Amino acid sequence: MSAAAVERPHDDWSQIAEANQIMERLPGLRAEIIGGQILVSPAPDGPHSEALMLFAAPFQQLGLVRALPGIGLWLPTGPEDYVIPDLSVVDDDYRDHLVENICYDPVCFRLVMEVTSSNWRTDLRDKVACYARAGVPVYVIIDRHHQRIHLLTSPVADRYQSHGIHTPGELVTLPESVGGKVTLDVTRLLQAGQS
Repeated sequence: MSAAAVERPHDDWSQIAEANQIMERLPGLRAEIIGGQILVSPAPDGPHSEALMLFAAPFQQLGLVRALPGIGLWLPTGPEDYVIPDLSVVDDDYRDHLVENICYDPVCFRLVMEVTSSNWRTDLRDKVACYARAGVPVYVIIDRHHQRIHLLTSPVADRYQSHGIHTPGELVTLPESVGGKVTLDVTRLLQAGQS
């Protein structure tokens, strides 16, 4: 007799297995686990991607860091918690910091960036606490919903001590800890992200 494959009941799956299955079944969607909850984000639209690429451009010239879209950041908030920022600026040796499920230890992240979509509340609330708890030094949000850019620095516990809000017409210089001098044109980034 040959043994038949046995499927585990759905309730026995790990949340990571469930999140991965969601992404396999629905390509383009992004599943993350925050606080033990699976959150599914919509596929980015063209303006979302345009804002992301415009933001990433100056980092390509810095040399000591890498600006990478869509790599996982392992969170210290739960046994299977992880997020996938729209863009991460990581140390050149980030590959040495692989944890699990293609997610990397927060220690190699210098900056994370999110471009808001229909789930903008997650980027402005839940992820602020997650990234701060993980100790990510700089969190930038291109807030397409409110037409502004948030620059959060100096994480302590589940918040950032500094939270600057920048509107069109302003230039924002990021802390040099991101790998060098990077100045953002708020107007250009927000215009690129407009639907």
